[in-house]
Amino acid sequence: MSDKQKTLQEEITLSGIGLHTGKEVKLTMKPAKENTGFVFVRTDLEGHPQVEADVNYVIATERGTTLEKLGVKINTCEHLLAALVGCDIDNAYLEMDASEPPILDGSSKFFVDAIEKAGITEQNANREYLVVKEVLTYTDSVTGSEITVIPSDTYEVTTMVDFGTKVLGTQNATMKHISEFKDEISSARTFSFLHELEMLLDHGLIKGGDISNAIVYVDKDLTPETTEKLKKAFGKDHVSIRPNGILDNLTLNYPNEAARHKLLDVIGDLALCGVKIKGKIIANKPGHYVNTQFAKKLNRQWKLQKKKNVPDFDLTKEPVFDINGIMKLMPHRPPFLLIDKILELSDSHVVGLKNVTMNEPFFVGHFPKEPVMPGVLQVEALAQTGGILVLASVPDPENYSTYFIKIDKVKFKRKVVPGDTMIFKIELMEPIRRGIVHMQGYGYVGDTVAVEAELMAQVAKNKVE
Repeated sequence: MSDKQKTLQEEITLSGIGLHTGKEVKLTMKPAKENTGFVFVRTDLEGHPQVEADVNYVIATERGTTLEKLGVKINTCEHLLAALVGCDIDNAYLEMDASEPPILDGSSKFFVDAIEKAGITEQNANREYLVVKEVLTYTDSVTGSEITVIPSDTYEVTTMVDFGTKVLGTQNATMKHISEFKDEISSARTFSFLHELEMLLDHGLIKGGDISNAIVYVDKDLTPETTEKLKKAFGKDHVSIRPNGILDNLTLNYPNEAARHKLLDVIGDLALCGVKIKGKIIANKPGHYVNTQFAKKLNRQWKLQKKKNVPDFDLTKEPVFDINGIMKLMPHRPPFLLIDKILELSDSHVVGLKNVTMNEPFFVGHFPKEPVMPGVLQVEALAQTGGILVLASVPDPENYSTYFIKIDKVKFKRKVVPGDTMIFKIELMEPIRRGIVHMQGYGYVGDTVAVEAELMAQVAKNKVE
């Protein structure tokens, strides 16, 4: 959870043709400062307007994912975004002098090669994640497409495709870690069925394609009329069908290249949710529509997670101090010792834990029919956790005590009852000066803030009798 953000070491430029627009385009990928994300810049338009790679700007998904912000469009962004995610990049400016990145060979391979040539540099800011803690699913009832995420320590993706045709059949592909993207996924090229390609050609909707950047699965008879259309569109003297059911002049990189490309598309589309994911994606018959709808769901989940501002604590790891260690540092004793163990400790923060049980003496009177932990004791528990932060820094803690001198901005946001586990996180708001400690404290129950407060205390040496 503490790894750093990354960006390009230097800028790099690629040129090519847009698949659907057929326009020559120059793409320049540039380094960007921390927390920028991926930002498209239209250098061909006045003022060089920017369009962030944000799922809330998605306006179309028919033949690729299209973004639009204030009338400025970015077409077919998914292959480029997949390359950036696959190379473990967090921040980049993507300058283009047209609306669509170059299609190149129809995969992410040349984008990945360019990123590696430019170099990757680590930044100072910590990377943030959407940590998946429960199963989330989106289903398109019309197509039967379904995409699900389940908890995982890493970003994994599995795709399963079934187009109901003999020429392609059922395929699946899996990426167990993002480090596999370059060698296993990035070179998987886009594909189309012959009946779709013919329709697109008839309507002038695919102007930058040729047989070298799109696999064409032949799912209908190749009539003389269709053959002439393809020869004209691709500038070829001869067009025929290979034994494996694809048009000639192209050899598959993988037997399941279609499923791998669908996996590539999933990675590119989910990049639009705006945060890196710790979870396993399982996509059945994925497409840009279901991908981006799911990205919106993940984006909402991420905003909710940020709003709650609940850190991810590992309650199973060995504590820094157990109850015996705490009592060596602090003078408090039961029934007024309100923390059970310390999970984390640094020069500027501390994390403590209390298991709230019905055995607490205050539940006898607060309240007999509805036991609730008093708010003043929640604040006291925060203060005791902060006391550990201070006393652990002195060589003879048994000779010191901490005393409240100010409590401010106290908020109680939910009841704390028997059976709850409270996690207290205290951070210094400024360095300790002349024995005065200014701290911000939060108390969490599950994924909810139960109490928060600013605390000020004085560290004083005990009087010697």
